[in-house]
Amino acid sequence: MSSISTCFGSGLRLAAAQTIKPRSRSCIVKTSDRLLRSLSTQATRRAAFGRTGLNARASSSTLNSTRSISFTPHSKSSATLSHVPPAAFNQEESYHRSDSKTDSLPILTTPAVANWLYLSSGLVFFIVVVGGVTRLTESGLSITEWEPVKGILPPIGDEQWMVEWEKYRVTPEGVLMNSQLDLPAFKRIFYMEWAHRIAGRVLGVGFILPAIYFVSRGKVGPNVRWKLLALAGGIGFQGFLGWYMVKSGLSEEILSTPGAVPRVSQYRLAMHLGAALLLYTGMVHTAIGINRDWKYAMGQGKTAGVDVKNLMNVLDQPAVRRFGKWASVVTAAVLFTAVSGAFVAGLDAGLIYNEFPLMGGAIVPPLDEMMDSRYAQKEDGSDKWWRNMLENPTTVQFDHRAFAMTTFACVASLPLLATRPALRRALPPNAIKWSKVALGAGLLQVTMGITTLLMLVPVPLAAAHQAGSVVLLTTMLGLLGTLRRPSRISRMWAEAKRNGTSFSTGTRTRLSSEALKGVKSGMEARVNIP
Repeated sequence: MSSISTCFGSGLRLAAAQTIKPRSRSCIVKTSDRLLRSLSTQATRRAAFGRTGLNARASSSTLNSTRSISFTPHSKSSATLSHVPPAAFNQEESYHRSDSKTDSLPILTTPAVANWLYLSSGLVFFIVVVGGVTRLTESGLSITEWEPVKGILPPIGDEQWMVEWEKYRVTPEGVLMNSQLDLPAFKRIFYMEWAHRIAGRVLGVGFILPAIYFVSRGKVGPNVRWKLLALAGGIGFQGFLGWYMVKSGLSEEILSTPGAVPRVSQYRLAMHLGAALLLYTGMVHTAIGINRDWKYAMGQGKTAGVDVKNLMNVLDQPAVRRFGKWASVVTAAVLFTAVSGAFVAGLDAGLIYNEFPLMGGAIVPPLDEMMDSRYAQKEDGSDKWWRNMLENPTTVQFDHRAFAMTTFACVASLPLLATRPALRRALPPNAIKWSKVALGAGLLQVTMGITTLLMLVPVPLAAAHQAGSVVLLTTMLGLLGTLRRPSRISRMWAEAKRNGTSFSTGTRTRLSSEALKGVKSGMEARVNIP
């Protein structure tokens, strides 16, 4: 419905609803003629500006029908408007002139947003790797304060360096482990932790500012806005978790605890790594969905190796849906196994039982060693089992081994299932390819993990092992992307495009109620909308 038709229709309705005391028929006709001339002038001006999605021209039949409106007197000398043509209320209207959202096609997120999310996820990947190197080189406790603004610049000049060095020397790590550390060595570990924190700040600014720009320019659909908000909140929370983790390694209680080792809490380390992996997953998964929705809405080309016009028929097959659910379970297992590795790192559990597949000459180490009563803190020993699972280095390493091999078996099952004749004919071609790539990444990850253990955790190999977990997670996200159904918004756009509706991408387009009903009924006829 055009803006002119809306204004004109509203005026007609208002005139019909109110009591008119006309002096004469000619007076009313003159008034209506002046109104029509005004509307025609506005339509001409709007058409000259060429506003996107705005039908600024009133049809001649509409104008002629309006000129022939009859005024029927009522008993109270009132007049009503009749014979208003329905066409006057069924034109397409620009989003900027819309008063209602119920008759609108929501904004479709543009591929530029997906490209930005891919870039942001690459930065998260880099931060995870740098964070792993920071931990492996025992550099994470070198900066003893959290200063989001002042800490942007490193110490300048010998005097500032001496101040930072003195702060570090009185920490538990400086007293118990690095009392002989000189200033040049301190600078090396300081710069490692500083680079990790700076990368986090760059991620925060590089995410929030573009997010504000894309949303304000109408390039982000409603189904993606809340995801961007959640990701932005996750980045801020991740910064808090980083300092919360470091603070656990600076506690003075470590100095007063016999046999204590100055290191961060393995619980907080796992939270920090897990939050980073969730951020990465959210960014990649959202970016894949945006590109998928765009291609489907435009109705051209292929996605996941399938013509977009036939995509829903492929993805709605029961066998494909079951395979997608299993792939989701395997992805969760990959994520869980990666987080369990944080407990191994936090407890230095990789420095014991440097053999594979045995542990002390057996597949399973002695039970009394795995369930050591010394880890229980309650008198009745009710917390012994879970504390050994999370705090006993022997049990933690065994758990990680078991999780890793189980997850690898699950990953290996994907290409085996995908290449079965019946499922191979049903699956998108790219799903089969991604399952094979995931198997290769899983095999490489297991190989690096075993080699890291046998070689007593060398820094380069251990860092590559941590990076490998993110690579494996990426391949699983790629597989899930090929099995993901287009969003409801993209299906609405695709159906509107099939119906021949003209609209501009990147903006919200308003349709008449009849047109929107046609879009929705067409969608329901093609697919079952959840």
